[in-house]
Amino acid sequence: MRPLSLSLAVLLLVVLAGCGGGEGGGVQPPSRISASISPASLTISQDGTPAKVDISTSGTSGGVLTITASGAPGGVVAVVTQLSTGSATSAPSVTFHVSNSAQAPAGNYTVTFRVSDGGSSTTAQMTLTVAVAAQVATVSSQHSHMFLSTSFQPADWSYQFFQTNTVARQDALNKLGPRHINLQPMDGATDSLRPGFYDFTKIDAIVQPVLQVTDGSPLLQLYAPAWMWVNGDTSKGMIDPTFNQFADWAATLVKYYNTPGGFTDSVSGKTFVSPAGKPIEWWGVFNEPNLTSMTPQQYVALYNLTAQKMLAVDPTIKLVGIELSDWGNEPQRYLPAFVAGVTQPVHALATHYYGSCNQKDKDTQVVNTVTGFHDHVQYFYSQMATKPALANLPVWVTENNVNADWSNNGVSACNSPQTFLADPRGTSAFFAGWRPYVFSQLTKAGAQSLHHWDYNADQQYGEVDGNNGQTLLSYWADYWLGQVMTDVADPTQSGIDLLPITSTETSPELLAVRKSDGTVAVMVANYAVANSGDNNGAGAPRSVVIDTSAIGTFKSAKQVTIDATTSATTGPTATAVTPASKMTVMLNGYGVTFLELVP
Repeated sequence: MRPLSLSLAVLLLVVLAGCGGGEGGGVQPPSRISASISPASLTISQDGTPAKVDISTSGTSGGVLTITASGAPGGVVAVVTQLSTGSATSAPSVTFHVSNSAQAPAGNYTVTFRVSDGGSSTTAQMTLTVAVAAQVATVSSQHSHMFLSTSFQPADWSYQFFQTNTVARQDALNKLGPRHINLQPMDGATDSLRPGFYDFTKIDAIVQPVLQVTDGSPLLQLYAPAWMWVNGDTSKGMIDPTFNQFADWAATLVKYYNTPGGFTDSVSGKTFVSPAGKPIEWWGVFNEPNLTSMTPQQYVALYNLTAQKMLAVDPTIKLVGIELSDWGNEPQRYLPAFVAGVTQPVHALATHYYGSCNQKDKDTQVVNTVTGFHDHVQYFYSQMATKPALANLPVWVTENNVNADWSNNGVSACNSPQTFLADPRGTSAFFAGWRPYVFSQLTKAGAQSLHHWDYNADQQYGEVDGNNGQTLLSYWADYWLGQVMTDVADPTQSGIDLLPITSTETSPELLAVRKSDGTVAVMVANYAVANSGDNNGAGAPRSVVIDTSAIGTFKSAKQVTIDATTSATTGPTATAVTPASKMTVMLNGYGVTFLELVP
């Protein structure tokens, strides 16, 4: 990201304001001249389109009027229009335009005018905004199948969420509209699932309510509980190195949820049947194996055996593989082995992205990770393309958030012995600019899902507060991403076209889509960092002039903005705006604006 230029161009602008001599020498009299600028703020686009302000003066002596301006970036030119030469109160206008966008970075600048008549002088100021110029093209460059989703982690600390205000909390989840909600049972929700001790209370406290909302088709992701690991330690390997114990356990869960008669525990003799009467179609085979002692080759063996046994119970289920903790060169380490060795059906590959694992990382560091997400998804597809059985599968991002760190008894799990502090950027205005940027980069890379991690949590992770169910700002960022940038009316996304959009700067992030009904949506995500040392800073102001002339005319338009001023309780309000061939979007800091244009 290019920092704002600190160079100032001083423009000497001269206009004759009538005749009259200069004042004599000696002590100058007090200033009696005054000046005002109209308008007090001006926006000019980096495409060179000019715009002007008027300078009204009074109290001049009738001498030569001199105007100087300072504070504009070097690539901005200003020209004075002389209105008259016979009046000391004439109002010259000053026209600004960008002559060199590389020397006129986007941002807000304070321009100071100094007005002098040779005997006295005064100053007046205005805000000059240099806006990014963007142009939307009409020919679709790519097709998008992206959908938005969220996640739950049924565990000792979270399973009670739907046991309070159940209807209201299910309604809020329904409104969000997530598809294939990722359910990752951990801790007590899986420790209680073992021969002789089967108890589905904790896992079903989340699974059963989720089966009744949105698409009713969650992704149940299976992970080996503590009792399957040597001394409960994932770094020491599994007790059964053949993986039959895990595979049989996974098949048993398929029997519980998908078989009408459930299953009978061989130890207790008890029969267990899911009360939903609704099968689970999507299953994830193991979570983040690369964070355990498991080698890529061992994971392939585990996947093949587990998939075989699960499909023997219900051949209609769909399986998601890899579920990688994606950082560094982990895809390069894991994918080649999986692609070469997998023999059982796979229906999607999944991976996880976080911007950081340290609350102390600066905003710039978190922002700079996003292009890596894009590149890694493309690497997934390049590897999958080498095997016909995988070539046409989707890549899902089933976990995503700003910071992956968590509390290990009050200590940072990623930065021990540092005290754990929740990262507020997961639910602040930073998220409102960062998450849409992630969505856009992943969409352009061809990813087909973006799952929030996780739904009912705290200010670092949540979309709603896990204690009281109140919506957080992150909820509204994801809600409007789903409403505007995906085709809610067409869950198959068969009508979503990505429209090419070019701009004079790479930031803010821009994404344009055309839906099946012809509606065009343009997203402007401002993730620009104000200062290099910022951590959950305010962000730098950015404006964009969007040229839509190439894609036709529109009857109506609406705009939605999410930023630091947005209420986390009620969310933003959609505002009707007048369609035009050029439309300006202004963000005062971190945030996102969505424009919907209806033909």
